[in-house]
Amino acid sequence: MSESTKSQAPARRAAGLSVFTMTMLTVAAVLSLRNLPSQAEYGYSIIFYITAAAICFFVPSALVSAELASAYPEDGGVYLWVKQAFGPRWGFVAIFMQWVENLPWFPAVLTFVASSIAYVFNPALATNRWFVFGTIIVTLWFATWINFKGMKLSSFLSSSGALLGTVIPGILIILMVVGYLVAGKPAQISFSWGSLVPDLGNLNQLMLLSGMMVALSGMEMSAVHVTEMANPGRQFPKAIFSACFLVILLSVFGALAIALVIPPNDISLAAGADQAFAKIFEIFHISWMTPIMCFLLAYGALTMVITWVLGPSKGVLEVAKEGYLPQYWQKRNAQGMPTRILILQASLSSVLATTVLFMPTISGAFWVMSALTAQLYMVMYLLMFAAAIRLRYTQPDKVRPYRIPGGRPGIWIVSGIAFLTALLAIVVGFIPTGGVRSDGDLADVGYVLFLFFGMVVFVGMPLVFYHIYEQKKKKMETAAK
Repeated sequence: MSESTKSQAPARRAAGLSVFTMTMLTVAAVLSLRNLPSQAEYGYSIIFYITAAAICFFVPSALVSAELASAYPEDGGVYLWVKQAFGPRWGFVAIFMQWVENLPWFPAVLTFVASSIAYVFNPALATNRWFVFGTIIVTLWFATWINFKGMKLSSFLSSSGALLGTVIPGILIILMVVGYLVAGKPAQISFSWGSLVPDLGNLNQLMLLSGMMVALSGMEMSAVHVTEMANPGRQFPKAIFSACFLVILLSVFGALAIALVIPPNDISLAAGADQAFAKIFEIFHISWMTPIMCFLLAYGALTMVITWVLGPSKGVLEVAKEGYLPQYWQKRNAQGMPTRILILQASLSSVLATTVLFMPTISGAFWVMSALTAQLYMVMYLLMFAAAIRLRYTQPDKVRPYRIPGGRPGIWIVSGIAFLTALLAIVVGFIPTGGVRSDGDLADVGYVLFLFFGMVVFVGMPLVFYHIYEQKKKKMETAAK
């Protein structure tokens, strides 16, 4: 690209996303307060877990995303990055993994939205299957419809949801607990240096560390919107690092705040963040705040879904535009949104949401599928981290407005640690959970086989699509001769 072209590019995008908006989009994609109660159960050791996850996975994924997005500021995100490194076949696999893992995740998050809405009006509705199912369907299609309207509206909702439904409630709960302790009230957990480091020889502790890596994933998703920024080379890394700081800060201190105020046994019995906030407000004799906070939590979770509805779909659109999917999926509306891909996504998630109606428990409806999608997501990360290393060798002269420091050793250290961490998460993910192990050997085998064949099927699907494309291309070339 010539200097004159580069100087003109920012002018054409001058009205794009700001650093603040991109920061909030990224926070909305990664951080969810609904995870705080389960993290709080581990007391002071949560500092170790989140710090280890940040060092080994979260921060490296942010650094890699910042470098790749600044070097390749075109539409496509992880698809474009992996394609540049390993070709379109594996770029297709990467974006397909990022897209397909969302399908059961949407209903799971929207179940939390339904619970939060119930707490605003009638907490008993949180266990009503038809209320939960109806709320999932309505909010899922609402999130899809919002994205039909273009980036401007969805970006506003995502950024405002991250601020009002995640950042502000997170800060509020931390400040309330500080006031609780300053007033001389007793902490529910006692501090000791030994409590900071858990016993990693324990299988359950190792599984928790692996799960923490998955909980802090998603930094790369906002990169698909990088072309909406006026100066992505400078602005996107700033947004990524700001989001990193907020996510780590609120995760650590938010979880500790709940652990310090609510007895451990109560945390383990809590169904989610709604109950945790209700308990804290009760302690401070301001229970009237509970419906307000639950509404904000519902809004934050809904806007998190709005963020993810479009992100991976834009990457799949790039795959379709290049011919690797049938032309039918290239359809876009006047705002440039991939409407048919979005409709397919919402339809498949709606089918998965019916699990709520016939599983023994609502919370268990998506347990095994969530384990599978976590595995698929880690496959995408393996390709992304490997691509970052390879591109330093195959395209060394590519302009990278943000570059991971340290030259080639630097990229090997950062991407290598993250690659091994993602690989560990996949291996540990095959270990049956305590609940599955308690059901006997047959349940263990079934769990492992489900994950194994699930990965084979979903990783194989884009490879089959690509093979079909190649066969059609060869026939067309032969016919042209």
